[in-house]
Amino acid sequence: MDAEIAGDLDKTLATMAPNPHLVNIPTMVGGQGQAGVRTFYSKRLIGQFFPPDVKFETVSRTYSEERLVDELIISFTHTTVIDWMLPGVKPTGKRVETVFVVIVGIEGDKVSYEHIMWDQANVLVQIGLLDPKGLPVTGAGAVAKLRKPSMPDPFFDEG
Repeated sequence: MDAEIAGDLDKTLATMAPNPHLVNIPTMVGGQGQAGVRTFYSKRLIGQFFPPDVKFETVSRTYSEERLVDELIISFTHTTVIDWMLPGVKPTGKRVETVFVVIVGIEGDKVSYEHIMWDQANVLVQIGLLDPKGLPVTGAGAVAKLRKPSMPDPFFDEG
């Protein structure tokens, strides 16, 4: 991840197994094989990983010799293009806070795959592209509930 954040394409690819794949589940953006992953990184990630004010907060990490699973809260202001996450969406200047789950497959000491998931509906609510009225989405409320599980359920009247 350090190489990705630094924008070092060759160093990033040097961490990959011979036939890697990467899939950003909500957007179906990613790459297959060395050439596909290189294209993904060069066209959609390097230079636009996240805006400068991004913060990563680790919620949990589980790992073995074959797999790493990170649960993260990622927050940023949408001031730059983030084509892998919001393809075709111009910067809105809105604040975003969302939960990510990143599953990394490992072969030996190399990354064989990355499956990356986040709640795109709540991101779209936060940047103003999805009206939450009548929908079971909460915007940044989902992160607040993760941080404080005792918060009331927004869709269930307990009275």
